[in-house]
Order: sequence, then structure tokens, then C-alpha cells
Amino acid sequence: MPFNLLKRYPDLLEIGHMSPFERTQSLRGVYQRDIENNDRFYFLGKRIYPIKSEGQVDMDRQFIHLTCEEINEEDENGHVVPRRVFDKYRSERLHWIKTHTDEATNENGIVIFSLVERDRRKRMDVVRTYIYNKKQKYVIVFEPQKRNGASYYLLTAYYLNKEYGVKQIENKLKKRLNVVL
Repeated sequence: MPFNLLKRYPDLLEIGHMSPFERTQSLRGVYQRDIENNDRFYFLGKRIYPIKSEGQVDMDRQFIHLTCEEINEEDENGHVVPRRVFDKYRSERLHWIKTHTDEATNENGIVIFSLVERDRRKRMDVVRTYIYNKKQKYVIVFEPQKRNGASYYLLTAYYLNKEYGVKQIENKLKKRLNVVL
């Protein structure tokens, strides 16, 4: 498990051979090092915080957003219910977040942009800031904090492995603002 702490971008974390418990322990170690216990977790000079749940910082919820994808399932009453399931592609790239927020990659094709988009859950328009690595097909999503503008919430990060993924992010890129917020 500790060998994943030695992995560096663009290598992938090795989690395929682990039991679910071992995998979670290994990923938690990377998450705690890079995000939860990182006093220098900044992007563009702005402090990055995990999303809040009921007004409180919720590291477990953040960890789940970074290692699981949301799927919709039908319950016994025929209602569509969202739930999160382990996502191998997100998880094996968990350590890429810090590399990108530290701007420590020299690759071409990394685009940083902000746009106004509709948040279906909040039922309102919000500003989101994206790091989009075209070469690696990787995206990190932030929401600038409204109260001070000097920090971000880390919403999620994911690999564009779905058929529609690249097209969807390219459409967002076309709607970007002239300034990164």
C-alpha cells in the first residue's frame, strides 16, 4: 500500500490487485498527504477547501467525490436515485490533483478557464473554474468562494473516459469567461 505514496504524475496508482479495504486505505493515504493534511493546498494563489456539507468541512464526502462516480439507479418504487460507486479511473489518478494545482506539469494542452453554468441541485447559475489537461483527458473542477473571492472549493476531479466526456468539456471551453475567477 505505501508504494502508492511514491507514485508521481503521470504514473497511475496501483489499486487493481487490492481488496476494497486495502484500496481505500492506500487511496486515503494519498488523499491525506495531498489534500486533507496539506497546509499549502493552493491554486493560482488561492487556498483550496473541500466542499462543505451542512456548513461543515466534510473530508469523507470530499474523498468520495474524488474516488467515486455518481450513477443513477432505479429503486423498488421506480424512482431514479443517485448513488456513488467506486471509479477506478478517478482513483488511480488521485495524486494528479496536487500536481495540477501546484502547476507542476510542463505539458502543453493544459487549459485553465472559468465559466457560468447551471447547478441543477442548487437550481441557480454558478461560476466554476476548470483545469483541463487535454493530453491526459483529465479535469479538476473548483467553485470560487463567493464571500471573499480568495479561495476555492474543490468539487471533483475525473478522467474523461466516457464517450461524451471530451465533447462536453470542449463545449464548456467554448463558453468560458474572458478571465479566470
